[in-house]
Amino acid sequence: MTAEAGLPDTLRDLPTWTPDGVELADLELLLAGVYRPLAGFLGSFDTAMVIAGGRLADGTPWPVPVTLAVPKELTAHERLVLQDPEGVPLAVLAVGEAWQDPTTQGWRLAGTLEPLRAPAHGPFHRLRRRPDEIEPAEGPTLAVATREPLHRKQLGQLRQVAERLGARVLVLPLLGGGHDESLVRALLAVRKELPEGARIVPVPLPPRDLDGPRDVLLRSHVAAAYGATHLLAEAEAEGTAVPVVVPEPWAYDADIEVWRPVARIDPDHVQAELTPERLGELLDRGEPVPDWFTPPAVAAELAVARPPKSSRGLTVFFTGLSGSGKSTVARGLADALVERGGRDVTLLDGDVVRRLLSAGLTFSRSDRDLNIRRIGYVAAEVTRHGGAAICAPIAPYAATRAEVRRMVEAAGDFVLVHVATPLEECERRDRKGLYAKARAGLIPEFTGVSDPYEEPEDADLVLDTSQVSPEEAVAKVLDLLVSGGWVRAE
Repeated sequence: MTAEAGLPDTLRDLPTWTPDGVELADLELLLAGVYRPLAGFLGSFDTAMVIAGGRLADGTPWPVPVTLAVPKELTAHERLVLQDPEGVPLAVLAVGEAWQDPTTQGWRLAGTLEPLRAPAHGPFHRLRRRPDEIEPAEGPTLAVATREPLHRKQLGQLRQVAERLGARVLVLPLLGGGHDESLVRALLAVRKELPEGARIVPVPLPPRDLDGPRDVLLRSHVAAAYGATHLLAEAEAEGTAVPVVVPEPWAYDADIEVWRPVARIDPDHVQAELTPERLGELLDRGEPVPDWFTPPAVAAELAVARPPKSSRGLTVFFTGLSGSGKSTVARGLADALVERGGRDVTLLDGDVVRRLLSAGLTFSRSDRDLNIRRIGYVAAEVTRHGGAAICAPIAPYAATRAEVRRMVEAAGDFVLVHVATPLEECERRDRKGLYAKARAGLIPEFTGVSDPYEEPEDADLVLDTSQVSPEEAVAKVLDLLVSGGWVRAE
């Protein structure tokens, strides 16, 4: 939180802060004018009104709270430099309000923004444009804001609506949901099947937990900012910034082997739709996606974004009390996977990580959380490159485990194993004498004694090593990985 080199002299003494990924995307959209009429991060009253009724305090329809979370110590400052993860200053926040979120009790800052420089990093950055860099079109512009590739049905619907409106087409890939590069490549691959003059402009808009109407409303604001006069969407919503056009239903006519409006097809010739669930099953098994559903170039990108489970990156995350046996089972699993072959295996044991990756950290809650985040970061990178990461920290807090899950699932798959050996058995084993020291008050904030362990409610497997041998526990984990398709059966 110290001032960064490279700032103008007038800003050198200001504190700095790096927002999280969603907030950085919001910051970019605020600075680019995509979020107009918002001039900065929202205050408590606007946020409450948006959450309650989907409107700002002045009555303007707005679907999502755009807020900035900060540590409490930053709430005393009137100005704050916001920077990216590499320390590059992006904007100065003139603080108008410091407020506490009533749900999380975390602190927020509201205020207007002074831009310093635009973000300039990431794949396909050359395609990114501010709205004021888009040349205005004569006549209507039909936008489609999407997190998914355009398959043959969507391409047909898009062409049909654009022709009816006499509109040019603007495709806005919404980034931040994982596999962004594959999404943009898949859309570029079908550019020749879009109407002439169609443009593709990536927009940093991470997914949020919004219902259908609010999601459509947010996409309409983004589309309007980029000059769209209409938005193609699956459903209408009230208060949209531009009219929403819902395409008529299309289906695949198996008789003549083309996609076209359902009304023109003999019901006996309608091909059953390939549902997202069925598509996911095909990709998980490494089976080809049928050509009638999507162009081959899009199918290839789908396979890149979601490779077969047998070769997909994977993190197996063990959590449990000290002495529960999680490290023993994790080591046994790592050995078993190496013996089977076919995967690069990385073991991130809690004690080893403490000595190396997290040397110097204490056992305070903040440092323990930081230790788990470091493990999660390394595991996510191993997973991103197709390896198998096996982690065995205590990881006592549910929120931090959830954060690790999100990091990993942006890159591959995540399996959570709760080693639920009872405290009494863990304490009986106590080969390091830690429980005895904790009971004597020599170790503060010791999990299970003077600090809580939040049992996971989302575990994929629960083990009790007081009831099964280490070999049996490893076998149970292997059975789960085999049945899930991540590991081949012997």
